[in-house]
Amino acid sequence: MNDQNTAFSSTSSYVASKELLASVNVAIALQKPLLIKGEPGTGKTMLAQAVAESLGKKLVIWNIKSTTKAQEGLYVYDTIQRLYDGQFGEEGVDDISRYIKLGKLGEAFDSDEQVILLIDEIDKADLEFPNDLLWELDQMEFYIHETQRTVKAKHRPIVIITSNAEKELPDAFLRRCIFHYIDFPNEELMEEIVRTHYPNVEDKLLKDAMEVFYWIRSIKDVRKKPSTSELIDWINALQIGGIPTERLKEELPFIGVVVKKDEDLETIRHRVD
Repeated sequence: MNDQNTAFSSTSSYVASKELLASVNVAIALQKPLLIKGEPGTGKTMLAQAVAESLGKKLVIWNIKSTTKAQEGLYVYDTIQRLYDGQFGEEGVDDISRYIKLGKLGEAFDSDEQVILLIDEIDKADLEFPNDLLWELDQMEFYIHETQRTVKAKHRPIVIITSNAEKELPDAFLRRCIFHYIDFPNEELMEEIVRTHYPNVEDKLLKDAMEVFYWIRSIKDVRKKPSTSELIDWINALQIGGIPTERLKEELPFIGVVVKKDEDLETIRHRVD
């Protein structure tokens, strides 16, 4: 159950703060799930991809929706397919194991090698969802009633859980996690992040684009603050469009890449005028 891991470090496409690096490595060392919160666009989901890349491990992603049940992450018994096969005389219908399909958690447990398991946006599910996973995440096993088989993790997966803080998570669940809140990058870290994507970006273009970007984020009446990914997309659009930097602050070219709400666009244009 114990796996030796090298420490997680930033990758060529993901720049992590020292605090985030420390949280990931503490969670790995203590073999506890890492719960990541932060506003949309701060790289929560990309973190799991970066950890997998850095440690050279497979990434298993469980995308959570409002209708997702904890059971789905363990296994699903396809009774409909079994009934269908029985009606048409298929062989092996008596073998229930043929109709058991492991979910993402089951897949991570059953893997022959240690994997990174991302449980993405856990707060989208109902309030009981996190509590329903407590036993499995603690014991790293679950029981399949139909086949009387216990699936026990061959290698304890590195579990990363993201939340957009849409609803509070249960205290019992929080106690079992290492918690980290990803702060929005300051300008120094943001420049480093952008340059990992566009190492040859013109200095003045980057400086002016970031100045406008942080100015927009500072406007109190802007409802949807632009995210890191939107700044990266905007800089790419500006480079492709060949926009002179002196026009950025006055004309806000391609601003729809950064601002996604009509009322926010109106607020910004009013400030510019």
